[in-house]
Amino acid sequence: MLYDAIIIGGGACGLMCAAQAGLLGKKTLVLERNDKVGAKILISGGGRCNYTNIGSSPANFISENPNFLHSVFKQWTVEDTILFFENYGIVGHEKTLGQLFPETNKSKDIVAVFSKILYETEQDIALNCLVKSVEKSGEGFVVTVEKATGEARYRAHKVVVSSGGLPVQKLGASDFGLRLARQFGLDIVGTAPALVPLTITGKDADWYSSLAGNAVFSKVSVGGISFEENILFTHWGLSGPAILQISSYWRPGQEITIDLLPNFNLENLIKTERQYGGKRLVSQLLNDYFSRKLVDALGKFLTLDTKIASLSKADAKLIIETIHRFKVKPAGDKGYDKAEVMRGGVSTDELHSKTLMSKKVEGLYFGGETVDVTGWLGGYNFQWAWASGYAIAQDL
Repeated sequence: MLYDAIIIGGGACGLMCAAQAGLLGKKTLVLERNDKVGAKILISGGGRCNYTNIGSSPANFISENPNFLHSVFKQWTVEDTILFFENYGIVGHEKTLGQLFPETNKSKDIVAVFSKILYETEQDIALNCLVKSVEKSGEGFVVTVEKATGEARYRAHKVVVSSGGLPVQKLGASDFGLRLARQFGLDIVGTAPALVPLTITGKDADWYSSLAGNAVFSKVSVGGISFEENILFTHWGLSGPAILQISSYWRPGQEITIDLLPNFNLENLIKTERQYGGKRLVSQLLNDYFSRKLVDALGKFLTLDTKIASLSKADAKLIIETIHRFKVKPAGDKGYDKAEVMRGGVSTDELHSKTLMSKKVEGLYFGGETVDVTGWLGGYNFQWAWASGYAIAQDL
């Protein structure tokens, strides 16, 4: 059989592409390495699936060419995502910072939408398939896969590569999409784990480890970019939403600045304490805002048992600097198995911005995480997956 398109990867982008192509009367084959489609969708958001963000815009994405996103996001907006899922019974519930979850809090309901569309439009799915090669042929492409029963070959006019990035290996993640792009001569933007916890080693490692489990609402900054959300101390270093966000911008060797008290001005708090006599200790003031465990740990850097009235200018400055500009130099990150997404990928310069088809290879498309488009934490990467899947489907 000659398919209109073979879609490599049954994740968010691949499923949306197959669904939209089916709704347009096309016949596609989805090749999935796992024993079910939507593996990463099912585990996202702790099994609840934060399927978009109502504030999503190109500004929430990292790419060597952020302007590339405008064309795709014009074709498929956040409103389109919301309406699409509502039409199939998924009502969104907004949580913090514009994050939208199904009211049922069940990610399997998102996958079920695509299963229904693919069944009704008679799209084919082949599970437990490892793609071995993609070759250009006279009539399009020949895709060779390895199955339990042996090798199989499928033919199609077009091929869509939506095989994701390198996180998470246990869910079948691989560099297949990148290898295929290189095979056809496409440039790759350097890849690295993103939305990933950061590690601390050396003399400070024990200090962070001793605080494992403590969460603090903070403003985390690097290179002019900052995020205000919780940080979480761990046995290996730092995690939590603000750290995951900044990790996409952090590069090895860089120092991160953490404001542990972003909603207050510690200099003013100290002045106010002094106006009332300054009889309280530094530890008592800090206990108003932090856990006792964190305050005790800050004793490594600060004199906690000094009365605020007795603080010298230098001591007061040290407290303010430590709390508002706490410096961290991570040793590295926790790698792809702990990362939510991959940074980098197929260069957007290699793709037509409207269709995501390769400029060098007619009929070969790249979408989702395989492309050099990385969203923030909070539903943005799903919005890119849906939008890129939709844009590709319109051209199949």
